[in-house]
Amino acid sequence: MGQSVLILIKPDGLKKSLTGNILSRLSETKLEIVAAKMVRVSKELAEEHYQQLKDKPFFAEIIKYLQGDLHDRKKVMALVYWGAEAIKKCRDLAGSTNPEEAESTSIRGSYGRITTGGIYENVVHVSSNPSEAEREIKLWFTPDEIIVDLYAAKDIIQKEIKKKVWA
Repeated sequence: MGQSVLILIKPDGLKKSLTGNILSRLSETKLEIVAAKMVRVSKELAEEHYQQLKDKPFFAEIIKYLQGDLHDRKKVMALVYWGAEAIKKCRDLAGSTNPEEAESTSIRGSYGRITTGGIYENVVHVSSNPSEAEREIKLWFTPDEIIVDLYAAKDIIQKEIKKKVWA
């Protein structure tokens, strides 16, 4: 049975040109990438993503971090990996949230750091459990952007939607 997980390569990972290294490490999981895109992170998206941390004193800083304000990289790479034990496999490879506690061979142990202000620049986000993975994937992707049917979806007809198209 397949499981899905959201992976975000955060702005510090993009600024340090670690995308290839991180994707190579994640390929060790033998999971399938079923969605991928670059996202300009709005304040609303960042706040919704980190909603469980809204009462923490570092909430404003972590929002700026995810938006790219701290690294002059106003984007993240969002990916959905799918397969057996996807969350465990990806979290094991990512390592501890705190880069100083992460195994040196993990992604965060290899590339993360803690700033002098105490922000964990841990390069990647990995969903923590199946319900969080579903919430996060639905936040970052539409059903049409994922090449497998992960969750129940429906077709609707919408009128008068403003949409940017190629000129």
